[in-house]
Order: sequence, then C-alpha cells, then structure tokens
Amino acid sequence: MQPFERFHTIEADFRNPYARDRDRIIHSGSFRKLEYKTQVFLNQEGDFFRTRLTHSIEVSQIARSITSHLGLNESLAEAIALAHDLGHTPFGHVGGDALDECLKHDGFVHGFEHNFQSFRVVSSLEKRYNGYDGLNLTFATLEGILKHSYPYHKNFLPAQIHEHFNFDTHPSIEAMVVDRADEIAYMSHDIDDGVNSGLISFDDLKESELIQEILKKVALEGVVQEEDEMFRYRFSS
Repeated sequence: MQPFERFHTIEADFRNPYARDRDRIIHSGSFRKLEYKTQVFLNQEGDFFRTRLTHSIEVSQIARSITSHLGLNESLAEAIALAHDLGHTPFGHVGGDALDECLKHDGFVHGFEHNFQSFRVVSSLEKRYNGYDGLNLTFATLEGILKHSYPYHKNFLPAQIHEHFNFDTHPSIEAMVVDRADEIAYMSHDIDDGVNSGLISFDDLKESELIQEILKKVALEGVVQEEDEMFRYRFSS
C-alpha cells in the first residue's frame, strides 16, 4: 500500500493527491454541516463563538503553518485537519457522551468514537461519486483520520480496514502535527469563548502568568495604550 493510493483508482489531474483529498472534503455536505455542530457554545447564542467548522479551519491553518516550517506535506496535514471532526455529534462533547452511553448500554463495548465515525463519513456515508460510496480519499489521509487524537480500539474496526492499515505503528508525522494543532486551537479559542460568554472574567484571566507574558508581547501601540484596555480589546474583537 502506498500512502497516495486510494480504494478506487481515479485519473490524475494537476493537483497532488492530498490536495484532491482536501478539496473533496471542503466540498462535501458533511463539512458544511460542521457549521451547526457545537464546539463549546451553541452558535445560536451569538456569532462570535466557535463551531466545529471554524475550529476545523483554525486547526487546518495551524497545521499547515507547522508543516510548512518543518518541510512536511502541507496538503496532507490540511486534509486530515479539515476532516478530523466530521464524526463529532451535535451538542458538543455532551452529545458524544450521551451517544457513547447509549451504544454501550446496547452492547457496543467500545461505545462511540468520533475518529471512527469521521472515517465512516468520508468512506461510506458521503455519496457524491458514481460507482462507490464515500469521498475515496488517499490511504494517508484516512489513516490520519482514524489515528487522530486518542487511543482507538483497532478490534472494533471492520476487517477491510485492517487489510490496508497497520494499527501497530504510529500515524504519519503530518497526522501528529494535526493532533498538536488541534490542542493549540481549542486551548486558545476556549479562552476566547469563555471570556466572551462571561464564564471567565477579565480580572481572573489577568492573574495568569502566561497571560501577563502574552500581554507584554502583543502590545498594540497606537491602537490601545492602557494594558487593561489592550486586554479587553484582544478578547472582545
């Protein structure tokens, strides 16, 4: 198996294989639906808060920047990042926990795993092409989706998947980059959303040594002068 191969061979065009993966993901219905999947706050509560869609775009940007600096495959990292949350449920992690509980109650030992659900979305649930189900992504992108974020139960996966993927090895470096980019993105925007929702106060946040250090580095000379004004400007714009 070559990383750039697919379950179904397609005619090459001017794009590299992973760029085609990225484009297929972006133009899928499942990707658009991320706009109404909750990250932390319901998007009906305001247009400032992140959704799974905005989060995925931010993860993709961070991953692309890191892979570019490291000389890795930017398109592969971008494709994995854009697809990594397609399998998440609505209503944030609460929805996933509820579904996990229901599945375990009905005898599904491993419950709900959004990694595997993301794989199902791109490999079978999406129906955009004649002759096969799914988006027909490369094996490298599929592996990055399956092995994203946390330990997976390989025995839970269909036999067909075991024929093409080695679950005793680490994922690609690009997939590892996406994992770290995911953490960077949600740690940053959860603070943004928490402050704007009122769950975190400016005064409490300013007590953090990290925030104090950041404030010194991002002084907006000519835009705001006072540190308190600068702080509020940063977290409310």
